[in-house]
Amino acid sequence: MRAVLQRVSRAEVTVEGKQVAAIGRGYLVLLGVTHGDDDSDARYIADKIASLRLFEDEAGKINRGITDIDGEVLVVSQFTLYADCRKGRRPSFTDAAPPEVADRLYQRVAEMLREAGLPVQTGVFGAHMQVALVNDGPVTILLDSRKAF
Repeated sequence: MRAVLQRVSRAEVTVEGKQVAAIGRGYLVLLGVTHGDDDSDARYIADKIASLRLFEDEAGKINRGITDIDGEVLVVSQFTLYADCRKGRRPSFTDAAPPEVADRLYQRVAEMLREAGLPVQTGVFGAHMQVALVNDGPVTILLDSRKAF
């Protein structure tokens, strides 16, 4: 499972011209699922999101977590995180999990974040979405449940 975690001042998702989710200060999480991912991968990603310290403290050091700032989380499914661009000009998406698996695990990550006490909103799985955000910093972190960066 892969996630692109962006610290944001605000973020929103629009589908067919209608806003379906919006958050203030917190994290926008773009989440991709691959073959073989399971609840342990979802747990790893959710735990990292809930526990990372990516917000500045009073001294200006990145030392505060999302719960410390009463932040929010917006999780958006993004199968293109598993694009393989090594051959040709068109990416292959065969490494992305089938929709029924990906949707279940995407929802599971959101559920685990809620269980951790975080206010969580989600995009619409499988929909064509417009995602708007103000990346704060910018701060962008890559997470992968199968390898360390």
